[in-house]
Amino acid sequence: MNTQHEAGMATTHRVLILGAGYAGMAAAIQLAARVKRRDGVQVTLVNPQERFTERLRLHMTATGQQLAEMNITELLEGTGAQFVRGWVTAVDADAKTVRSDDDRVLHYDTLVYGLGSVADTTAVPGVEDYVYTLNSAQDAELLADRLARLGSGTVVVGGSGLTGIESAAEIAERHPELNVVLLGRQEPGATMNPKAKAYLHSALERLGVQVRSGVEMMKVLPDSVELAGGENIVADVVLWTSGTRMSPLAAAAGLTVDERGRIVTDATLRSVSHPEVYAVGDAAAIRQGYGVMHGTCQGGMPTGVHAAVSIARALKGRKPKPFRFGYYHTPVSLGRHDAVVQFTHPDDSPRRVYLTGRRAAWYKETVSASPWPAYGRMKKIPSSGAFWPRGGRFTRVQDAR
Repeated sequence: MNTQHEAGMATTHRVLILGAGYAGMAAAIQLAARVKRRDGVQVTLVNPQERFTERLRLHMTATGQQLAEMNITELLEGTGAQFVRGWVTAVDADAKTVRSDDDRVLHYDTLVYGLGSVADTTAVPGVEDYVYTLNSAQDAELLADRLARLGSGTVVVGGSGLTGIESAAEIAERHPELNVVLLGRQEPGATMNPKAKAYLHSALERLGVQVRSGVEMMKVLPDSVELAGGENIVADVVLWTSGTRMSPLAAAAGLTVDERGRIVTDATLRSVSHPEVYAVGDAAAIRQGYGVMHGTCQGGMPTGVHAAVSIARALKGRKPKPFRFGYYHTPVSLGRHDAVVQFTHPDDSPRRVYLTGRRAAWYKETVSASPWPAYGRMKKIPSSGAFWPRGGRFTRVQDAR
């Protein structure tokens, strides 16, 4: 048992936040700031490392570009929140405990689950053995070192989603001596309007990226990628960005999850099976009027803020409000001086309006750099984090309460 609990501090409400990604950090800072002057509330953030990972910029790290070191414990200073460094190895939803890799057992009264997704390296044979990923800053640094030593050859980027596009463009720009091939089922920019998509394709062509869409990757070998039909694409390096998978911890804990392992939430972001558990970011299956949200920073941070506000309301005996969010843009960098920004309707469908070129690159860089300063503002003014597009009619769910 927790020694503080046994010593007579049963009145302390323990809020445990798992994962210091964009959503988890937003939840920790927002809640700590809102309960800072209240007795009897303890906020604890658990993460494997003290360094904050800028996932939006890992394609830059992967090409050897140095990013600022952002320290989680330094940001938490003065908030009253505690930081525990460790890998979460088990969640017991019935006992309300979390176990870490150093055999530490943490107790909670309210849990915020923000253990997000990683690249799915299990679905295709050979991926686990032969590819690089952008799951962490350390993974990106390993790729940067390999690319720097390669000299010449072919880099295959598996997956034509946004991460694949940005990575292929960045590698091609920083390493013009390498052949870069982008493989995927979908056409790059498939969700953009035709003009924005055409610009994206012309930018990739200008950078020398060879695009092969409509292909199925069947196996990764030490020196090639095998496609459906038997064709082999020679590869000295393979970066895998095709598909994501969730941590199995939520399902193992007995929480209700969807087919992808995401925690199914009610309208307020609480687990439908365990209401003392909130799920945030891409760890959550959050239904809006347009369907289930997909994981992005633009939606992740609001879920963290909303969970914190909901917990603060509940601690005051007030009812949490439903969460509503509408998408507003899809920014895609194409190297350091070019980009395309597709503005969207709240359901993520493309509008006619888009940006390209240096203005778009500035916009994308501003977006990528914004989370850390936003956390700093929330630390001082919690309400500054509570503004995002609610999405109007697109996000209304009939049974939301």
